[in-house]
Amino acid sequence: MSEVKRILVVEDDDRVRNALNGLLSSWGYSVDLATDGIEGLEKIISGGPVVVISDMRMPRLDGLEMLKQARKANPNAHFIVLTGFGTIRDAVEATQHGAFNFLTKPVDPERLQIELRNCFDRNESEQQLEIAHRKLRDLGVLGRLEGRSPKMQEVMSIISMVAPLAASVLICGESGTGKELAARTIHELSPCRRSRFVAVNCAAIPESLVESELFGHEKGAFSGALQQRLGCFELAQGGTLLLDEIGDMPAIAQARLLRVLEDGKVRRLGGTSEVQTAVRVLAATNKVPEDSVKNGQLRSDLFFRLNVVRITMPPLRERPEDLETLSTAQLEDLNRKHARTVRWIDPEAINLMLSYSWPGNIRELRNTLERAVLICSGNVITPCDLPPFLRAGVDRPALDRLRAEAGLSLEEVQRRHILETLAYANQNKTKAAALLGITVRTLHNKLKQYAASRQNPLN
Repeated sequence: MSEVKRILVVEDDDRVRNALNGLLSSWGYSVDLATDGIEGLEKIISGGPVVVISDMRMPRLDGLEMLKQARKANPNAHFIVLTGFGTIRDAVEATQHGAFNFLTKPVDPERLQIELRNCFDRNESEQQLEIAHRKLRDLGVLGRLEGRSPKMQEVMSIISMVAPLAASVLICGESGTGKELAARTIHELSPCRRSRFVAVNCAAIPESLVESELFGHEKGAFSGALQQRLGCFELAQGGTLLLDEIGDMPAIAQARLLRVLEDGKVRRLGGTSEVQTAVRVLAATNKVPEDSVKNGQLRSDLFFRLNVVRITMPPLRERPEDLETLSTAQLEDLNRKHARTVRWIDPEAINLMLSYSWPGNIRELRNTLERAVLICSGNVITPCDLPPFLRAGVDRPALDRLRAEAGLSLEEVQRRHILETLAYANQNKTKAAALLGITVRTLHNKLKQYAASRQNPLN
């Protein structure tokens, strides 16, 4: 173990207390002992261990009453309650008052070891969440997400609440809004963060291979299955599985997925036995899930199973106050990636970026900044380093409306495109040239050429 982890054993039976002391010490824990509830409560209040293993029936102060008082004095302590046959009802009541779990006597060492590991993982998760809450409050940052806009603050608040839980989460939003980043943040703030995060794009897998990808297959299960292969559920064992573009999963795979979510067991293709899995499932979609249910792409029962908590990632155009902060963070990452030293973005360039609607959201923002970092001649990104359509202050969707008819010569296509762009720019030749990616001089020469041949309807 990388650090000493403290456990207090509260047990009036000398034999059980000494046995637990020896077992826990052999596992590398730092163990303190108390012979009854009064002594245990004093040690919990005085500085407190991380985990308390306590008997239920003890003289002077029983385990349940000690738990109630200790939770008020030291709410960060985690309790594992030991119970005999006649005190199971009391142990259940103890869990209702905040005990982490209860174990029956005689204690199964393997089960105790698992419960202790879970206790310490949960404690570390809570510490990480507390740090995350402070960063969210002070810096507008939560894990891999950042933003001070009201919509992002709401998203991050929900994530901070659901991350330590086992609930399924459905993450919605347009392409490029950061759905996978949200999923990774949930994983990294959860008790299972030390296990794997596995992301699978349901839309990118051929329909014939979806079930094999998710659930695995045995050797010889189908043509080409030359060896056993674990599916995503087994690869993510103990961790988090993100099913991206869930609405594009084939119907038969959706039915199998629903069953796995309900009973936690996976059967590989061609297999005869089931494998128990412990995986937190997150799902994401860039569509409105209710529409996918209505048109038959997404099973309604699967939707209800996944939609325990809904998070909707806002598009970048709805959070313009976050653009400069996001750009700065992306700039730092791109400098590391390309070994550049671009320090900041000129305010005029920021203003141009704010005038654009960013239909590709954060992904498009990153691509734009990456281009700027690569072509920037100094250590400041200026308007000259931005794409022509941004320098011209024109939205990309408007440019997409410019189309050429089939059968026209290239010269005629070019002429029409130049004239339509000039009209779109309200005859502003500087803006039109920037949109076309040519110099103003070249544009003037083209217009003179069209005028000379009497093809310019504006002449």
